Amino acid sequence: MGIGTGAGLSSRTPSEASPPLVWLLMGDRTGDNSQVLGLGEALGWPLVEKHFIHTPYEKLVNLPFGAHLLGVAKSRSSALEAPWPDLVISAGRKNEPIARYIRKQAKRDAGKAVRLIHVGRPWAKPSTWDLVITTPQYRLPRDPNILHNETPLHRVTRARLDAAAPAWEGRVAHLPRPRIAVLAGGNSGPYPFDRASGTRLAAQLEELVQQVGGSLLVTTSARTLDATTQALFEEIHSPSILYRWKKNDPDNPFFAFLGLADRVVVTADSVSMMTEACATGRPVYLYDTGEGRTSMKRNPWLDGEDDPGSATRRPLDRWHLKAWVYRLTMRLGPQRLTRDIRIVQQLLVDSERAVWLGDGHPKRLPRPLDDMPRAVARVRALFSSSGSA
Repeated sequence: MGIGTGAGLSSRTPSEASPPLVWLLMGDRTGDNSQVLGLGEALGWPLVEKHFIHTPYEKLVNLPFGAHLLGVAKSRSSALEAPWPDLVISAGRKNEPIARYIRKQAKRDAGKAVRLIHVGRPWAKPSTWDLVITTPQYRLPRDPNILHNETPLHRVTRARLDAAAPAWEGRVAHLPRPRIAVLAGGNSGPYPFDRASGTRLAAQLEELVQQVGGSLLVTTSARTLDATTQALFEEIHSPSILYRWKKNDPDNPFFAFLGLADRVVVTADSVSMMTEACATGRPVYLYDTGEGRTSMKRNPWLDGEDDPGSATRRPLDRWHLKAWVYRLTMRLGPQRLTRDIRIVQQLLVDSERAVWLGDGHPKRLPRPLDDMPRAVARVRALFSSSGSA
């Protein structure tokens, strides 16, 4: 079912002949949007995307516990008006008050009950939502309306990858196999992906090519710093195609590179990108963007053990000071304030879906992820239990 803008739709009661109308609340984080879109597409119901621009003072007024649009620049955002949806899917703090505003307005204007689904970690009480679909790094309670998946939802399917691959097939034809797709992310919480980390990744990629042969298909992302990209690209000497991320680029090779890849290397700062890499069914390597007290694989400081020493300390520039505060909060503060992506990293390694880059090679192809079918079943149950779809 296609994604529309709402034009030509009319109010109706969902049924088998007229399935639920779904609004997808789109935010400013690629990973969140990918989950929302992925779930919407997997449901196969009529979809309408709603996009929002937030005010400069959004953080001062946009508390996630109310039902309001106080942080939204309404004139530059999608209209919220009838026909109201049957289901709203959201992700991210900024979209929480918007989702509840939609439910409140639909009830007031049309007496319509709108179901709300939030993906990831909600800041309001989980009971606020009809369903929360979460993953281990958020460490949410085991409540009846919370679905605990192993990995985030995503849009990577073999059909999508096979459809995207031909656009780049001719451009990679001269490269030797195996072709290794490389997905580069950015700084995340306490883990840096800076110039030094980019240089180190390039060295490990060169070593991997020396071991298995082949070539590299490298793409950065919206979060990759320019300095990191420069350091990474400058130190890659193997046969390769190097793509620097561009906003709204119709020729973005993300899905094509995954479709053409024989192996995948992904920086482990993004749970969504790690999941997308594993969804290809190809051997996957995770790259630890940090080292010492910024390491993902082994971090004594985060685990409450002895300080790893000054040799791996980095200067406290603006970002590293922020990362240091995040690490301190992870170690000493409430779990609700942070996320621990190491839980998902370890799960992927323990389940043999991935190995750490530099720790050998995958022994077998990863078993398929089954989180999306579980999520779709739970969403459909919200409607089938009332006999409305």
